[in-house]
Amino acid sequence: MRILRDVETARSTLLKRSPLEFQEASSSMKQRIKHIFGEDLSPAQAVARIIAEVRSKGDLALYEYAKSIDGADLTSLEVDKEEISAAHTKVDRELLAALRLAAERIRSFHAMSKRQAWIDFSEGGVGQVVRAIDRVGAYVPGGPAGYPSTVLMTVIPAKVAGVRDVLLTTPSQTDGTIPPATLVAAHLAGADRVFKVGGAQAVAALAFGTETIPKVDKICGPGSIFVQLAKKAVFGAVGIDGLYGPTETVIVADESANTAVCAADILAQAEHDPLASAILITTSSQLATGVSNEVERQLKDLDRKDIAAASLKEKGGIVIVDDVSKAIELVNYYAPEHLCLLVRDAWSYLGKIENAGGIFVGESSPETLGDYIAGPSHVMPTAGTARFSSPLTVDDFLKVNSIIALDQEALRSLGQAAAIIAKAEGFGAHALAVTERLN
Repeated sequence: MRILRDVETARSTLLKRSPLEFQEASSSMKQRIKHIFGEDLSPAQAVARIIAEVRSKGDLALYEYAKSIDGADLTSLEVDKEEISAAHTKVDRELLAALRLAAERIRSFHAMSKRQAWIDFSEGGVGQVVRAIDRVGAYVPGGPAGYPSTVLMTVIPAKVAGVRDVLLTTPSQTDGTIPPATLVAAHLAGADRVFKVGGAQAVAALAFGTETIPKVDKICGPGSIFVQLAKKAVFGAVGIDGLYGPTETVIVADESANTAVCAADILAQAEHDPLASAILITTSSQLATGVSNEVERQLKDLDRKDIAAASLKEKGGIVIVDDVSKAIELVNYYAPEHLCLLVRDAWSYLGKIENAGGIFVGESSPETLGDYIAGPSHVMPTAGTARFSSPLTVDDFLKVNSIIALDQEALRSLGQAAAIIAKAEGFGAHALAVTERLN
């Protein structure tokens, strides 16, 4: 792994951010786009084309894109209840038990954080009514084994919030099926309907509706650059939870950290995706050298070693700093999705961390537990958005109505000030609406 000893160099290279729409498409992505659309298009242009097609052609466009993009010749867009029930017989008992335990912990965590309505009658009646969004679309990326963990991490918070209809969309495999583990997770999480639709076309279908897929009020979940660009494009027609780029982890470690553990955590991040970022910031030159060597040793035995190696080459690295405070300063600058604190007295630094999605305190709290079973959602802000956004929670599926129910006493004490402000802004009728009541 590359080791940087200059903080400013680290800021301008390893820790440099690039907005979603400015990310350069790979040569393979460009070729894929040209193959599908017959011309050279940027990812944003391809997404705009897909959204327009889905809006104009509905289900027909979804069938066509399932064929051209996913290689699936679908006969239906929705997974029926029988297929979901049958999936339980195709998942081994150990995995089924693990998914059930994860579902229980995720549900319990989010149930504790649900907000309640309130009204303060001491001021004559002001407050908030908290209601769940009516219908939500949860997007889950595809893959040979699917991502059942993402199903649990998106659908369960929505159902705990009280969302009436949660629609799950995920790409089908080439044979037109969804991985059984994904369907089992959908059942455990309480998804109301499951659709075999992926990519930007799924986002468009959820945002505007088709003959089969109802229009939703909000879309949540991670996905490819095409999914995220589509979410950005439909925002306003529907709500979105956020825009998610490639996953990222920063490990802050001192000389007390275990070399093998640091290396394992780095590789756990790197094996996600060639664009994933795994970064170690340490106060110890000895640890930096040891971790770099240990990464090379552990990498040889990984099934996904080619992916991990590509990630480490392009996005990975080690930064050596003078002290932990300087490391935390870089963390707040970078605003990582995941932050692992592998330092002495890790709790003492918690209050200094301003920008991070999930904070993993100590060697007993590896990111892997957060990814699958700890409880909080693993859908977390990436690409520096932890500066202003949060992990997916129950709050993402709630909306608030402000209540103003003032009595006569409050009207008399507040009305004159309201009328003065209204007149200052040039709204005489606003002022009159108060003075007529006061008179």
